[in-house]
Amino acid sequence: MAHPIALKQLNAFVTVAQEGTITAAAEKLFLSKPAVSMALAELEKQLDHKLFDRNNNRLIINEQGKRLLPLADELLARSQTIEQLFNQTGPATGQLRIGSSDTVGNQLTPFLLRDFRQYAKHDDQSLFISNTSQICHMLSEFELDVGLVEGKVQQADLMIEPWLADEMVVVCHPNHPLTQIKNLQVSDLEHSEWILREAGSGTREFFLNRIAPRLEYWHQAFELNTTEAIINCCAAGLGVTCLSKFAVQHAVNDHRLVILPLPLDMQRQYWLLYHKEKYQSPLMEMFLSFAQQWHFSQ
Repeated sequence: MAHPIALKQLNAFVTVAQEGTITAAAEKLFLSKPAVSMALAELEKQLDHKLFDRNNNRLIINEQGKRLLPLADELLARSQTIEQLFNQTGPATGQLRIGSSDTVGNQLTPFLLRDFRQYAKHDDQSLFISNTSQICHMLSEFELDVGLVEGKVQQADLMIEPWLADEMVVVCHPNHPLTQIKNLQVSDLEHSEWILREAGSGTREFFLNRIAPRLEYWHQAFELNTTEAIINCCAAGLGVTCLSKFAVQHAVNDHRLVILPLPLDMQRQYWLLYHKEKYQSPLMEMFLSFAQQWHFSQ
């Protein structure tokens, strides 16, 4: 009779799937490389299926592995819930791994987490902030439970629900020549120096979809991977940018930046994401439902 599948084998499998090599998985699990290799080999032997294609040193998850991944993730989540069952005072147990794109993660998610902790009496959440495409990738790999992003997402394996709305604004230094123009039009932005986020960012995508097509000539002066760095470059007079009103409000209040009034629809939607096959623990269900009815207040 075959031995039952052990949680340590599933843990090794999920970590190798996420990390791509035995070495990286061993470091993350604080185990030796032979221990991780053995756990994986035992699992493949018991299932009588290879779960990865070997390519040099990299292990690339195959179709069988992809079928196992959501189930393995669920079993590990349930075992963690059992371990924490008697450690927490509130009704919700387990850990919640949340990913946010830059604007949402810096401006909104901290306040959402503050209110959720108060509501659920649960404080075991992690927050990872990166750009929209990286958050989507981590949701696909089951490295995150929930994503809150500003970029438009089209990915077959993810549930994509509209969340909060935001307004984008074009801002510049208070002494910038554009501030002197009455009845400013989009055409007045021709030949401007733009300071933009990197590829994969929802903020950059908004600019490229909504403003760039209306300009014959524009120049990217800087490409930066944090909103705060862009704000500081604009405040130093290095160019103009298009950012979330949430994100620039503090710099506008401090008179470091001014908003340029443009006759353009600048509304933007934020999105709540999770994997279609992700096991929804009571904690995750509670968080999703709370996030959907939450309103931002500082």
